[in-house]
Amino acid sequence: MSERVNYGNLQVDQELDNFLRNEVVEGLDIAPDQFWNSFEKILEEFGPRNKNLLDKRKDIQNQIDDWHLSNKDKPHSHEEYVNFLKEIGYLLEEGDDFDITTQNVDDEIKTVAGAQLVVPVMNARFALNAANARWGSLYDALYGTDMISEDGGAERAGPYNSARGDKVIAFSKNFLDESVGLSNGSYTDATGFKIKDGALEVRMSDQSTNTLEDLSQYIGYCGDADNPSSILLKNNNLHIEIQIDHEDSIGKDDPAGIKDVVLESAVTTIQDLEDSVAAVDAEDKSLAYRNWLGLMKGDLKESFMKGGEQLTRSLSEDRNYIGSDETAMTLPGRSVLLVRNVGHLMTNPAILDKNGEEVPEGIMDAMFTICIGKHDLLKRGILSNSRSGSIYIVKPKMHGPEEVQFTCDLFSRVEEELGLDKLTVKVGIMDEERRTTVNLKECIRAAKDRVIFINTGFLDRTGDEIHTSMEAGPVIPKAQMKQQPWISAYEDWNVDVGLETGFKGKAQIGKGMWAMPDEMLGMYENKSMHPEAGANCAWVPSPTAATLHAIHYHQVSVSDQQEKIISRPRASLADILSIPLLDDPQSLSAEDIQAELDNNCQGILGYVVRWVDLGVGCSKVPDINNVGLMEDRATCRISSQHISNWLHHNLCDKNQVIDTMKKMAVVVDEQNQGDPDYENMSPNFDGLAFSAAVDLAVEGRTQPSGYTEPILHSKRLQYKS
Repeated sequence: MSERVNYGNLQVDQELDNFLRNEVVEGLDIAPDQFWNSFEKILEEFGPRNKNLLDKRKDIQNQIDDWHLSNKDKPHSHEEYVNFLKEIGYLLEEGDDFDITTQNVDDEIKTVAGAQLVVPVMNARFALNAANARWGSLYDALYGTDMISEDGGAERAGPYNSARGDKVIAFSKNFLDESVGLSNGSYTDATGFKIKDGALEVRMSDQSTNTLEDLSQYIGYCGDADNPSSILLKNNNLHIEIQIDHEDSIGKDDPAGIKDVVLESAVTTIQDLEDSVAAVDAEDKSLAYRNWLGLMKGDLKESFMKGGEQLTRSLSEDRNYIGSDETAMTLPGRSVLLVRNVGHLMTNPAILDKNGEEVPEGIMDAMFTICIGKHDLLKRGILSNSRSGSIYIVKPKMHGPEEVQFTCDLFSRVEEELGLDKLTVKVGIMDEERRTTVNLKECIRAAKDRVIFINTGFLDRTGDEIHTSMEAGPVIPKAQMKQQPWISAYEDWNVDVGLETGFKGKAQIGKGMWAMPDEMLGMYENKSMHPEAGANCAWVPSPTAATLHAIHYHQVSVSDQQEKIISRPRASLADILSIPLLDDPQSLSAEDIQAELDNNCQGILGYVVRWVDLGVGCSKVPDINNVGLMEDRATCRISSQHISNWLHHNLCDKNQVIDTMKKMAVVVDEQNQGDPDYENMSPNFDGLAFSAAVDLAVEGRTQPSGYTEPILHSKRLQYKS
C-alpha cells in the first residue's frame, strides 16, 4: 500500500501530495495545506450529493427495467411509454425559452468553426502534438495518407515520389482556387506573389497580374513585400498560409516557388482525462495532471527517439506576420485547450475520505484541473492558452439537468476556494446519455452562464441506448444502429436545441469522432456532413486528420448553415425514444449471431488487453477485417452492452460467448505478435485482461449504466499490484 499523508480527515497518497506541493501550487497564492483544507470542505459538501445522484440513476433504471418486464407481452405503446417516463422524472417538462449568457469566451470557441482534436493527456508527446496541431501542412497530410491515389506510379513508399508530389500540389492548388480564388485564372498558373498597396498581387504565366476575387481574404505576409516568404489568407474565419521558397526541394520546381500550403487545423483540442486514458491511482493521475500543468504553464517538453535521432517536442510559439495595414500582427501557434474531466461515477484510491473510502474522482479532477488552469490565467508565459481568461472543462456522462447543476455548483465552489472570479470555469456538456438527450434544453439551462460546448457522442450514446432498454428485448446488430431513426433524430436534436438556446456565435456544437485513423479518404468523403449539419466542431483522431477535416470548413460556412437550420422544426422526440429492437429475432441465422459475437469480442479483447496489461487507454485495434479502429471505453461499452443484451435475451449463451472470446483472443494475440511488451492471452486464458473482457460481456447488464470503468479499473489495479 502507498504511503499516505494526513490532512484533516483526508488520507492523501504521498506521490500525489508531493506533486501538489512541489509542482502544482508553486508560483500560486495557494499553500498545500490550504488546498487540502478546501478539498475536504468541498468533499464534505458534494460527496453525499454525488452519491445521491448515482443512487437516482440506479432507481430510475430499475423502474424502467420493471416497466419493460411488466409490458413485455403487450404491443409497445409510445404514449404509455412517454407518460411513464414523465411519471418517474426521466422526461422533464421544458421551461421557457432562453439564450445562454456565457461571457469571456475565446473566439476559437465562439466564432471559429473547425476540427477538434481529442487526445490522451497522459501521453506528453501526443498532448504536445495535439496542442501544436493548430497549424498543419496540407502537402504532408495529402502525401502521407490514402487521400492521394497510388495509381499512375504515385506510390507512398520509399523516397520522395515526384509523381505523387504532383498530385498533392494539384489537389492543393485546386483547394486554393475553391477557397481563396483569384479574380481570374488559377493558382496553377501563378508565377509569383507580391504585396502592393496593402493588397495581394499575383503574377501569372501569361505575364498578366491578378488578385483575389474577394480582396478581404488577404490578411498579411512574411518577408519582403516584393518577395514574400509567406502569404496569409482567410476563408470562413480560418487561415491559410501559402509558404514560398524558391530554394526549397519542393518550391524550386514550382512556378511560383510554393513549397507548402499550411492550414489552420485543430482550432481547439480536448486534453482527455477520461475515456482515452487508463488512470486508476495516484501514479497515473499525477502523470496526467503533470502534463496538463505543463500545457497550462507553457513549459511541457518531451524527448523521444525517431529514426535513430533524439528529438524534443515543446509547445509551438505564436506566428508573426505583417498585416494588410502594414502593422505587425500575431496569430496563436497552438490550439485552444479544453480538459475533459471524468464523470460522476468513479472513485480513485489516490485520496481517502474520513471513512477510509475512495473519493469521487470527478471532484478530484475539478480541484486539480482548475487549480492547474490558474497558471494560465496569470499570463506569465508567452504561450498562453485562453486569452479571454477562462478555464475550459468538458464534463462527460452526465444524466439529466440535476447532474449538470451539480457540476456547475461544484465548479462554483472550487472557484471560490481557489480565489478565482465567478464563472471563470466554463463547462462543455457531452450529450452522450439518453436522459441528457431528452432533457437537453434543461441541461443547458442549468449551465446557461458557463456552457461553451455541447456535442453528440454517438458511441457512448449507443451504449446507453442499449443499456437503458435492456429489458425491452434484443437489439439490432451493431452495424445497423446508424441507420435507425433514433440516432439521426438525436444528432439533429442536439443542433436544434443548441441553436434554440443561443449557441450561434457564442459556443460550440460538436459532432463525434472519426474512428478509422488510416482511412483518411473515407473521412474526407464522409465527414463534410458535420459542418453541413450545423456543427461548428467535430472530433478527429490525429493532427493529420485535423488538417484534412479543416478543408470541410472552407467548403461549408457553418454560420450560414446554422442560419438555415435555426428556423426548422426540432427533431422528433418520438424518434429519439424509439427503441432499436429486432423486429424478428428468429430472422437471424446462427451464422449471423456468431459473426456479431466475433466482431464484438474482437473489439473488446483488442482494446482491453492493452488497457489492463499496458495501461493504454486508447488503441488502434484491428477489427475482424484488419481495419484499424480507434477504440476507447465508449466503443468498448457498445460492444459489451450488445453482447450482454443478446446473452440476456437468449440469442446466445454464456458458453458461446466464452468460446468466442477464446477464439478471438488467439486472433488478437496474432495481431499483436510484433509488440515486445504484449502478453499473450492464449493458450491459457487465465490472465487479468482476458477475464476483464469476459466480465464486461457476461456481467455487462449489471454494470452501472453499462459503463466499463468499474471492471477495467479493478483489473488494472490488480495488475499493477
